[in-house]
Amino acid sequence: MFVEYEFCFRHRLDIGGSNKGPIDMEMNRRSLVAGAAGMIALSQAPMALAKATKPKDWFSKAIVIDGLSSFSDPYAPEEQMRLSDQLKNELRQNGTTAINITIGGVGNDTNVWDQGIDFIKNFDAAIAANPDFLVKIQKAADIGMAKAQGKFGLIYGTQDSSMVGTALDRLAELKAKGVRIVQLTYNLRNLSGDGALEGDNAGLSKLGHATIKRIEAEKLLLDLSHGGAKTIEQAIASATRPLSINHTGCRDVFDHPRNIYDSAMRGIAAKGGVIGIYFMPFLAAGSKPTRDDLISHINHARNICGEDHVSLGTDGNQLPIPINEETWKRARETHEYRSANGFAAPGEGADILTIVHDYNRLDRFHALADDLAKAGWTQKQLEKLLGGNLMRLYSDVWGA
Repeated sequence: MFVEYEFCFRHRLDIGGSNKGPIDMEMNRRSLVAGAAGMIALSQAPMALAKATKPKDWFSKAIVIDGLSSFSDPYAPEEQMRLSDQLKNELRQNGTTAINITIGGVGNDTNVWDQGIDFIKNFDAAIAANPDFLVKIQKAADIGMAKAQGKFGLIYGTQDSSMVGTALDRLAELKAKGVRIVQLTYNLRNLSGDGALEGDNAGLSKLGHATIKRIEAEKLLLDLSHGGAKTIEQAIASATRPLSINHTGCRDVFDHPRNIYDSAMRGIAAKGGVIGIYFMPFLAAGSKPTRDDLISHINHARNICGEDHVSLGTDGNQLPIPINEETWKRARETHEYRSANGFAAPGEGADILTIVHDYNRLDRFHALADDLAKAGWTQKQLEKLLGGNLMRLYSDVWGA
Protein backbone atom coordinates (compact mmCIF):
# COMPACT_ATOMS: atom_id res chain seq x y z
CA MET A 1 0.00 0.00 0.00
CA PHE A 2 2.40 2.68 1.16
CA VAL A 3 5.27 2.81 -1.29
CA GLU A 4 8.54 2.87 0.63
CA TYR A 5 11.90 4.32 -0.32
CA GLU A 6 13.62 4.75 2.99
CA PHE A 7 17.05 3.79 1.75
CA CYS A 8 17.12 6.42 -0.98
CA PHE A 9 15.57 9.01 1.31
CA ARG A 10 17.76 8.06 4.21
CA HIS A 11 20.88 8.96 2.27
CA ARG A 12 19.43 11.97 0.43
CA LEU A 13 20.80 10.76 -2.88
CA ASP A 14 20.73 13.24 -5.72
CA ILE A 15 17.61 13.26 -7.86
CA GLY A 16 17.61 14.79 -11.28
CA GLY A 17 19.85 17.76 -10.59
CA SER A 18 17.39 19.48 -8.30
CA ASN A 19 18.63 22.76 -6.91
CA LYS A 20 16.61 22.41 -3.73
CA GLY A 21 18.27 22.31 -0.35
CA PRO A 22 18.61 19.10 1.71
CA ILE A 23 15.30 19.47 3.54
CA ASP A 24 13.34 20.33 0.42
CA MET A 25 15.09 17.56 -1.48
CA GLU A 26 14.10 15.07 1.18
CA MET A 27 10.48 16.17 1.05
CA ASN A 28 10.60 16.00 -2.75
CA ARG A 29 11.68 12.39 -2.59
CA ARG A 30 8.84 11.64 -0.23
CA SER A 31 6.48 13.18 -2.72
CA LEU A 32 7.61 10.66 -5.32
CA VAL A 33 5.89 7.92 -3.40
CA ALA A 34 3.67 9.38 -0.73
CA GLY A 35 4.66 6.60 1.62
CA ALA A 36 3.72 6.84 5.27
CA ALA A 37 5.87 3.97 6.41
CA GLY A 38 8.73 5.29 4.32
CA MET A 39 8.52 8.72 5.89
CA ILE A 40 8.29 7.26 9.36
CA ALA A 41 11.39 5.19 8.78
CA LEU A 42 13.34 8.26 7.74
CA SER A 43 13.35 9.39 11.33
CA GLN A 44 13.86 5.94 12.71
CA ALA A 45 16.21 6.12 15.66
CA PRO A 46 17.80 2.99 17.09
CA MET A 47 15.20 1.35 19.28
CA ALA A 48 15.27 -1.38 21.86
CA LEU A 49 14.51 -4.54 19.93
CA ALA A 50 12.15 -7.14 21.27
CA LYS A 51 14.09 -10.14 22.46
CA ALA A 52 14.34 -12.29 19.40
CA THR A 53 13.15 -15.85 19.53
CA LYS A 54 15.90 -18.34 18.82
CA PRO A 55 15.05 -19.64 15.35
CA LYS A 56 14.09 -23.26 14.97
CA ASP A 57 16.49 -25.19 12.78
CA TRP A 58 14.03 -25.40 9.88
CA PHE A 59 13.35 -21.65 9.97
CA SER A 60 17.05 -20.85 9.87
CA LYS A 61 17.33 -22.88 6.68
CA ALA A 62 14.14 -21.57 5.05
CA ILE A 63 14.09 -19.01 2.26
CA VAL A 64 12.01 -16.07 3.47
CA ILE A 65 10.76 -13.52 0.92
CA ASP A 66 8.85 -10.35 1.73
CA GLY A 67 6.73 -9.67 -1.35
CA LEU A 68 6.84 -5.91 -0.72
CA SER A 69 9.07 -4.20 1.79
CA SER A 70 11.89 -1.72 2.37
CA PHE A 71 14.76 -1.05 4.72
CA SER A 72 16.64 1.87 6.21
CA ASP A 73 19.84 2.27 8.20
CA PRO A 74 19.28 4.28 11.39
CA TYR A 75 22.79 3.50 12.59
CA ALA A 76 24.87 5.08 9.78
CA PRO A 77 25.54 8.74 8.92
CA GLU A 78 22.98 10.07 6.45
CA GLU A 79 25.42 10.50 3.56
CA GLN A 80 27.08 7.10 4.05
CA MET A 81 26.24 4.58 1.36
CA ARG A 82 27.98 1.74 3.16
CA LEU A 83 25.56 -0.06 5.48
CA SER A 84 26.38 -0.28 9.16
CA ASP A 85 27.40 -3.60 10.65
CA GLN A 86 24.54 -3.28 13.12
CA LEU A 87 21.94 -3.04 10.36
CA LYS A 88 23.43 -6.02 8.53
CA ASN A 89 23.41 -8.06 11.74
CA GLU A 90 19.79 -7.17 12.43
CA LEU A 91 18.66 -7.96 8.90
CA ARG A 92 20.37 -11.34 9.17
CA GLN A 93 18.73 -11.84 12.55
CA ASN A 94 15.25 -11.17 11.19
CA GLY A 95 15.66 -14.04 8.74
CA THR A 96 14.52 -12.40 5.50
CA THR A 97 16.37 -13.59 2.41
CA ALA A 98 15.01 -11.12 -0.16
CA ILE A 99 12.48 -8.32 -0.54
CA ASN A 100 10.63 -6.72 -3.42
CA ILE A 101 11.65 -3.06 -3.11
CA THR A 102 9.86 -0.32 -5.04
CA ILE A 103 11.55 1.85 -7.63
CA GLY A 104 9.95 4.94 -9.11
CA GLY A 105 7.00 7.10 -8.23
CA VAL A 106 3.26 6.63 -8.45
CA GLY A 107 0.56 8.76 -10.02
CA ASN A 108 0.37 10.52 -13.34
CA ASP A 109 3.06 13.18 -12.96
CA THR A 110 5.03 13.80 -16.14
CA ASN A 111 8.37 13.04 -14.47
CA VAL A 112 7.62 9.59 -13.02
CA TRP A 113 9.87 7.90 -15.59
CA ASP A 114 12.86 10.02 -14.61
CA GLN A 115 12.10 9.39 -10.95
CA GLY A 116 12.13 5.66 -11.53
CA ILE A 117 15.45 5.73 -13.38
CA ASP A 118 16.98 7.78 -10.56
CA PHE A 119 15.81 5.27 -7.98
CA ILE A 120 17.32 2.42 -9.96
CA LYS A 121 20.65 4.29 -10.08
CA ASN A 122 20.46 4.89 -6.33
CA PHE A 123 19.76 1.27 -5.47
CA ASP A 124 22.44 0.09 -7.90
CA ALA A 125 24.90 2.39 -6.12
CA ALA A 126 23.86 0.98 -2.73
CA ILE A 127 24.44 -2.58 -3.97
CA ALA A 128 27.82 -1.63 -5.42
CA ALA A 129 28.81 -0.11 -2.07
CA ASN A 130 27.80 -3.27 -0.18
CA PRO A 131 28.83 -6.27 -2.31
CA ASP A 132 29.37 -8.34 0.83
CA PHE A 133 25.71 -8.02 1.79
CA LEU A 134 23.35 -6.73 -0.93
CA VAL A 135 22.43 -8.70 -4.06
CA LYS A 136 20.38 -7.52 -7.03
CA ILE A 137 17.96 -10.33 -7.85
CA GLN A 138 17.70 -11.08 -11.57
CA LYS A 139 16.43 -14.66 -11.49
CA ALA A 140 15.05 -17.04 -8.89
CA ALA A 141 18.40 -18.78 -8.42
CA ASP A 142 19.88 -15.50 -7.18
CA ILE A 143 17.64 -15.74 -4.12
CA GLY A 144 18.96 -19.20 -3.31
CA MET A 145 22.48 -17.86 -3.74
CA ALA A 146 21.75 -14.96 -1.38
CA LYS A 147 20.53 -17.42 1.23
CA ALA A 148 23.58 -19.64 0.87
CA GLN A 149 25.96 -16.67 1.18
CA GLY A 150 24.15 -14.90 4.02
CA LYS A 151 23.27 -11.92 1.83
CA PHE A 152 20.16 -9.77 1.43
CA GLY A 153 18.44 -9.78 -1.96
CA LEU A 154 16.72 -6.80 -3.57
CA ILE A 155 14.06 -7.42 -6.20
CA TYR A 156 13.30 -4.25 -8.16
CA GLY A 157 9.61 -3.62 -8.77
CA THR A 158 7.31 -0.75 -9.69
CA GLN A 159 4.05 0.11 -7.96
CA ASP A 160 2.47 1.78 -10.98
CA SER A 161 2.69 1.47 -14.75
CA SER A 162 2.29 5.23 -15.18
CA MET A 163 6.06 5.51 -15.64
CA VAL A 164 5.60 3.46 -18.82
CA GLY A 165 2.31 4.89 -20.08
CA THR A 166 1.97 4.45 -23.83
CA ALA A 167 5.73 3.94 -24.33
CA LEU A 168 5.64 0.16 -23.94
CA ASP A 169 9.25 -0.22 -25.09
CA ARG A 170 10.14 1.21 -21.70
CA LEU A 171 9.25 -2.17 -20.22
CA ALA A 172 12.21 -3.69 -22.07
CA GLU A 173 14.41 -0.88 -20.77
CA LEU A 174 13.24 -1.46 -17.20
CA LYS A 175 13.97 -5.15 -17.55
CA ALA A 176 17.47 -4.40 -18.83
CA LYS A 177 18.04 -2.22 -15.76
CA GLY A 178 17.00 -5.05 -13.45
CA VAL A 179 13.29 -4.48 -12.80
CA ARG A 180 11.47 -7.78 -12.43
CA ILE A 181 7.97 -6.84 -11.16
CA VAL A 182 5.54 -4.34 -12.71
CA GLN A 183 2.42 -3.30 -10.80
CA LEU A 184 -0.33 -2.09 -13.10
CA THR A 185 -2.09 0.61 -11.03
CA TYR A 186 -1.76 2.46 -7.72
CA ASN A 187 -5.14 3.36 -6.15
CA LEU A 188 -6.08 5.96 -8.78
CA ARG A 189 -6.77 5.77 -12.52
CA ASN A 190 -3.89 5.65 -14.96
CA LEU A 191 -3.84 4.99 -18.70
CA SER A 192 -3.97 1.22 -18.13
CA GLY A 193 -6.97 1.06 -15.81
CA ASP A 194 -8.69 2.03 -12.59
CA GLY A 195 -7.08 1.70 -9.19
CA ALA A 196 -8.73 0.56 -5.98
CA LEU A 197 -10.03 4.01 -4.99
CA GLU A 198 -11.76 4.88 -8.26
CA GLY A 199 -15.49 4.83 -7.62
CA ASP A 200 -16.38 4.25 -11.27
CA ASN A 201 -14.55 0.91 -11.22
CA ALA A 202 -14.21 1.19 -15.00
CA GLY A 203 -11.73 -1.65 -15.31
CA LEU A 204 -8.92 -2.26 -17.76
CA SER A 205 -8.34 0.02 -20.77
CA LYS A 206 -7.30 -1.04 -24.26
CA LEU A 207 -3.80 0.13 -23.37
CA GLY A 208 -4.01 -1.92 -20.18
CA HIS A 209 -4.51 -5.09 -22.19
CA ALA A 210 -1.55 -4.17 -24.41
CA THR A 211 0.58 -3.38 -21.35
CA ILE A 212 -0.14 -6.79 -19.85
CA LYS A 213 0.74 -8.47 -23.14
CA ARG A 214 4.08 -6.65 -23.25
CA ILE A 215 4.84 -7.32 -19.57
CA GLU A 216 4.36 -11.01 -20.24
CA ALA A 217 6.41 -10.89 -23.45
CA GLU A 218 9.31 -9.43 -21.46
CA LYS A 219 8.94 -12.21 -18.87
CA LEU A 220 8.30 -9.70 -16.12
CA LEU A 221 5.95 -10.47 -13.25
CA LEU A 222 2.59 -8.69 -13.53
CA ASP A 223 1.25 -7.52 -10.16
CA LEU A 224 -2.30 -6.27 -9.57
CA SER A 225 -2.01 -4.80 -6.06
CA HIS A 226 -3.90 -1.51 -5.60
CA GLY A 227 -6.12 -2.35 -8.57
CA GLY A 228 -9.83 -1.74 -8.79
CA ALA A 229 -12.00 -4.83 -8.52
CA LYS A 230 -12.97 -4.78 -12.21
CA THR A 231 -9.40 -4.01 -13.30
CA ILE A 232 -8.18 -7.02 -11.34
CA GLU A 233 -10.91 -9.27 -12.75
CA GLN A 234 -10.22 -8.23 -16.34
CA ALA A 235 -6.44 -8.34 -15.94
CA ILE A 236 -6.59 -11.90 -14.62
CA ALA A 237 -8.73 -12.87 -17.62
CA SER A 238 -6.27 -11.13 -19.98
CA ALA A 239 -3.16 -12.73 -18.46
CA THR A 240 -1.70 -15.85 -20.03
CA ARG A 241 1.11 -16.37 -17.51
CA PRO A 242 1.28 -16.60 -13.70
CA LEU A 243 0.79 -13.27 -11.91
CA SER A 244 0.50 -11.89 -8.39
CA ILE A 245 -1.21 -9.55 -6.01
CA ASN A 246 1.72 -9.28 -3.65
CA HIS A 247 0.34 -7.01 -0.90
CA THR A 248 -3.35 -7.15 -0.09
CA GLY A 249 -5.95 -8.57 2.29
CA CYS A 250 -9.14 -10.61 2.00
CA ARG A 251 -12.29 -8.59 1.34
CA ASP A 252 -14.53 -11.37 2.60
CA VAL A 253 -12.74 -11.10 5.97
CA PHE A 254 -12.80 -7.29 6.10
CA ASP A 255 -14.54 -5.17 3.47
CA HIS A 256 -12.04 -2.58 2.27
CA PRO A 257 -11.22 -1.40 -1.28
CA ARG A 258 -7.55 -2.39 -0.88
CA ASN A 259 -8.57 -5.96 -0.08
CA ILE A 260 -9.56 -8.40 -2.82
CA TYR A 261 -12.54 -10.66 -3.35
CA ASP A 262 -12.41 -14.44 -3.18
CA SER A 263 -13.06 -14.60 -6.92
CA ALA A 264 -9.84 -12.69 -7.61
CA MET A 265 -7.87 -15.02 -5.33
CA ARG A 266 -9.25 -18.04 -7.13
CA GLY A 267 -8.43 -16.45 -10.48
CA ILE A 268 -4.83 -15.75 -9.47
CA ALA A 269 -4.41 -19.30 -8.19
CA ALA A 270 -5.92 -20.76 -11.37
CA LYS A 271 -3.24 -18.98 -13.40
CA GLY A 272 -0.50 -20.39 -11.15
CA GLY A 273 -0.02 -17.10 -9.33
CA VAL A 274 0.40 -16.06 -5.70
CA ILE A 275 -1.43 -13.75 -3.27
CA GLY A 276 0.56 -11.86 -0.61
CA ILE A 277 -1.06 -10.79 2.67
CA TYR A 278 0.09 -7.44 4.04
CA PHE A 279 0.64 -6.20 7.61
CA MET A 280 -1.51 -3.12 7.07
CA PRO A 281 -4.31 -1.16 8.79
CA PHE A 282 -6.82 -2.44 6.23
CA LEU A 283 -7.05 -5.87 7.82
CA ALA A 284 -9.59 -4.85 10.48
CA ALA A 285 -12.05 -2.21 11.63
CA GLY A 286 -10.37 0.59 13.55
CA SER A 287 -7.19 0.30 11.43
CA LYS A 288 -5.22 -1.30 14.26
CA PRO A 289 -5.11 -4.98 13.35
CA THR A 290 -3.97 -7.59 15.82
CA ARG A 291 -2.14 -10.90 15.51
CA ASP A 292 -5.49 -12.66 15.25
CA ASP A 293 -6.67 -10.34 12.45
CA LEU A 294 -3.58 -11.04 10.36
CA ILE A 295 -3.83 -14.78 10.90
CA SER A 296 -7.52 -14.71 9.93
CA HIS A 297 -6.60 -13.19 6.55
CA ILE A 298 -3.77 -15.66 6.01
CA ASN A 299 -5.99 -18.63 6.87
CA HIS A 300 -8.79 -17.37 4.65
CA ALA A 301 -6.43 -16.90 1.70
CA ARG A 302 -5.09 -20.41 2.17
CA ASN A 303 -8.61 -21.81 2.30
CA ILE A 304 -9.60 -20.02 -0.91
CA CYS A 305 -6.37 -20.24 -2.95
CA GLY A 306 -4.77 -23.34 -1.53
CA GLU A 307 -1.48 -23.53 0.33
CA ASP A 308 0.56 -23.25 -2.90
CA HIS A 309 -0.70 -19.75 -3.71
CA VAL A 310 -0.32 -17.69 -0.52
CA SER A 311 2.65 -15.59 0.61
CA LEU A 312 3.50 -12.51 2.69
CA GLY A 313 4.06 -8.96 1.48
CA THR A 314 4.23 -6.83 4.61
CA ASP A 315 4.38 -3.42 2.87
CA GLY A 316 6.55 -2.34 5.80
CA ASN A 317 10.12 -1.73 6.86
CA GLN A 318 12.29 -4.70 7.75
CA LEU A 319 13.11 -3.09 11.10
CA PRO A 320 10.57 -2.38 13.82
CA ILE A 321 9.10 1.13 13.82
CA PRO A 322 9.83 3.04 17.03
CA ILE A 323 6.68 4.35 18.69
CA ASN A 324 7.69 7.88 19.61
CA GLU A 325 6.75 11.49 18.95
CA GLU A 326 8.92 11.75 15.86
CA THR A 327 7.14 8.75 14.36
CA TRP A 328 3.75 10.34 15.01
CA LYS A 329 4.99 13.60 13.49
CA ARG A 330 5.95 11.76 10.31
CA ALA A 331 2.62 9.95 10.31
CA ARG A 332 0.76 13.27 10.45
CA GLU A 333 2.86 14.75 7.65
CA THR A 334 2.32 11.71 5.47
CA HIS A 335 -1.41 11.58 5.99
CA GLU A 336 -1.70 15.23 5.04
CA TYR A 337 0.30 14.63 1.87
CA ARG A 338 -1.54 11.48 0.82
CA SER A 339 -4.93 13.05 1.48
CA ALA A 340 -4.05 16.15 -0.51
CA ASN A 341 -2.95 14.04 -3.48
CA GLY A 342 -5.84 11.57 -3.43
CA PHE A 343 -3.75 8.51 -2.54
CA ALA A 344 -5.16 8.02 0.96
CA ALA A 345 -7.41 5.00 1.37
CA PRO A 346 -10.23 4.65 3.90
CA GLY A 347 -8.77 3.79 7.29
CA GLU A 348 -5.61 5.85 6.89
CA GLY A 349 -5.13 8.61 9.43
CA ALA A 350 -2.69 10.78 11.32
CA ASP A 351 -3.06 8.46 14.30
CA ILE A 352 -2.61 5.23 12.32
CA LEU A 353 0.68 3.39 11.82
CA THR A 354 1.21 0.96 8.96
CA ILE A 355 2.00 -2.04 11.14
CA VAL A 356 0.47 -4.98 12.94
CA HIS A 357 1.54 -4.00 16.45
CA ASP A 358 1.91 -7.59 17.67
CA TYR A 359 4.55 -8.14 14.99
CA ASN A 360 6.35 -4.82 15.22
CA ARG A 361 9.49 -6.72 16.13
CA LEU A 362 12.68 -7.77 14.40
CA ASP A 363 11.83 -11.49 14.33
CA ARG A 364 8.27 -10.97 13.05
CA PHE A 365 8.36 -13.81 10.52
CA HIS A 366 9.65 -16.32 13.02
CA ALA A 367 7.06 -15.16 15.58
CA LEU A 368 4.31 -15.44 12.97
CA ALA A 369 5.50 -18.92 11.98
CA ASP A 370 5.32 -19.97 15.62
CA ASP A 371 1.79 -18.61 15.93
CA LEU A 372 0.65 -20.32 12.73
CA ALA A 373 2.22 -23.59 13.87
CA LYS A 374 0.15 -23.36 17.04
CA ALA A 375 -2.90 -22.88 14.80
CA GLY A 376 -2.15 -26.11 12.95
CA TRP A 377 0.13 -25.13 10.07
CA THR A 378 2.75 -27.74 9.20
CA GLN A 379 6.41 -26.98 8.58
CA LYS A 380 5.96 -27.66 4.86
CA GLN A 381 3.03 -25.25 4.65
CA LEU A 382 4.98 -22.58 6.52
CA GLU A 383 7.97 -22.94 4.22
CA LYS A 384 5.67 -22.35 1.24
CA LEU A 385 4.07 -19.30 2.85
CA LEU A 386 7.35 -17.72 3.91
CA GLY A 387 9.06 -17.96 0.54
CA GLY A 388 8.60 -21.23 -1.27
CA ASN A 389 5.53 -20.14 -3.21
CA LEU A 390 7.17 -16.90 -4.37
CA MET A 391 10.31 -18.80 -5.37
CA ARG A 392 8.19 -21.05 -7.58
CA LEU A 393 6.36 -18.07 -9.06
CA TYR A 394 9.56 -16.16 -9.79
CA SER A 395 11.10 -19.23 -11.40
CA ASP A 396 8.00 -19.76 -13.56
CA VAL A 397 7.96 -16.13 -14.73
CA TRP A 398 11.64 -15.09 -14.88
CA GLY A 399 13.26 -18.46 -15.33
CA ALA A 400 15.25 -20.44 -12.80
